[in-house]
Amino acid sequence: MNPKKVLIVSYYWPPAGGPGVQRWLKFVKYLPEFGIEPHVYIPENPTYPLLDEKLLNEVSSDAIIVKNKIFEPYGLASIFSKKKAKKISSGIIPNQKKQSFVEKAMLWIRGNLFIPDARVFWVKPSVKFLKKYLLENQIDIVITTGPPHSLHLIGLHLKKEIDINWIADFRDPWTTIGYHKQLKLSNWAKERHKTLEREVLNTCDGIIVTSENTKKEFEKITTKPIDVITNGYDIEKVVKKPLDKKFTLAHIGSFLSERNPQILWQVLSELISENIDFANAFQLKLIGAVSNEVLESIANYNLNSFVNYLGYVSHEIALQEQRCSQILLLIEINSEETKCIIPGKLFEYMVSERPIIAIGPNDTDFEKIIKETNSGLFFNYSDKDILKTEILRLFKLYLECNLKTYPVGLQKYSRLKLTETLAKKLKVSSLDF
Repeated sequence: MNPKKVLIVSYYWPPAGGPGVQRWLKFVKYLPEFGIEPHVYIPENPTYPLLDEKLLNEVSSDAIIVKNKIFEPYGLASIFSKKKAKKISSGIIPNQKKQSFVEKAMLWIRGNLFIPDARVFWVKPSVKFLKKYLLENQIDIVITTGPPHSLHLIGLHLKKEIDINWIADFRDPWTTIGYHKQLKLSNWAKERHKTLEREVLNTCDGIIVTSENTKKEFEKITTKPIDVITNGYDIEKVVKKPLDKKFTLAHIGSFLSERNPQILWQVLSELISENIDFANAFQLKLIGAVSNEVLESIANYNLNSFVNYLGYVSHEIALQEQRCSQILLLIEINSEETKCIIPGKLFEYMVSERPIIAIGPNDTDFEKIIKETNSGLFFNYSDKDILKTEILRLFKLYLECNLKTYPVGLQKYSRLKLTETLAKKLKVSSLDF
């Protein structure tokens, strides 16, 4: 049998760094094993806020990469402030009370003039280019993945013009994603987003989401079939480093302003002042972009001297640091909207063989995964006393050289297993998807 041909429309692709690139990089890596030929359509000249050149080595040799030029307004925004434009494009949005006039203006323009996002100018040329490409290459299925959700508009227009078999993959939700509240959206802009979201969800042939809560949210908008395929972990060769000698609590990834866990800083500050052994052993390791608000809070609780801030590192080094840290921190914004968010790093954390301390709102999808896999501890933002007790318990295990984790049931979250699930979906007809 000839392989089924699938075209993935993605903005993020190596050498882009950060979490947005991992999902489809890994799916594309394994799809050929299940009789699917992946074609990947990406921008030729993107403005990536983070770069990781080493990820280019992970691109499957079986993947057919197709590129087309893109115009992005971030280049214009950088005329006013290159640093601020880069921070906002990477998701680091300053606290509203501390935003400068330039930052406020940039956020308003981003939210109200570029709908659904700043990659909207790629839609029209992509539709024109892909109409010809799809027919010439006899593509069976088109998959658009967002954010940026502009890419779903490419699928929407292609569906209307040449009636493709189209699946919309949502790595994050659309109108309920946390940062929408920070974009200073007008009532018109809010309604425009909702209209486009409804149109995409009700026009595509099938929908893939990464969490059960997102599925429930979309089921209120559409009757189209929705499948949950989470992110996951890959079997990676990681140069092993010895465990940190310090009692390190490591946060890996973007530390956004709204993720600022005051409860944690307070607990750590108290333990340092109350326990001299803890003070001598403790270290807070931060890897990735960290907002000024988070850094200020750390300073306010007199934790600066305990911080080891490595900044942004390659994915390879991030994996090394995960596996040599004593404890891994997973922090999510305390809001109703973030219950559906499952940070991609959770799955890599789970196979690092290090305990996880997670803080977030009640009834989150990632809380259920952590408890189901016995890979760590979850706390909500009112659990200060319990959090303090548990960190002290983990510290005692560290002193005894017995700080370990015993996870179960991880295999279903492997990238290979998840790709097998995806491949089965792709091999059925659009009507059955």
